[in-house]
Amino acid sequence: MNGEIIGEVALVMDRTDNVATVLDDLIEGRTLTVGDVDAADGETITLTEDVPFGHKIALTAIDPGDPVRKYDEVIGEASAAIAPGEWVHTHNCDSRRGRGDVQAEGEA
Repeated sequence: MNGEIIGEVALVMDRTDNVATVLDDLIEGRTLTVGDVDAADGETITLTEDVPFGHKIALTAIDPGDPVRKYDEVIGEASAAIAPGEWVHTHNCDSRRGRGDVQAEGEA
């Protein structure tokens, strides 16, 4: 997969990702259909808050301590429960990128 655009406003880079990057400033209440709409098994998520351009939204529920996946890589860990459609940022996700004190998943 080379990426998938959701509702013309969000980008998912890999099927294993549990977050998408928004391509525009999005307003609370906006609905997006995630998944294979043609097969009628797409799921609708509703944004729970405004999300600025370039930030992430949760595609699925993410429990505290669960990995946050983007680009088919773990980029962080949920520090709080994150609902589908919620803005994923420093208030609910601890980043692993650029942190020498946190070993990246799969590294020995």
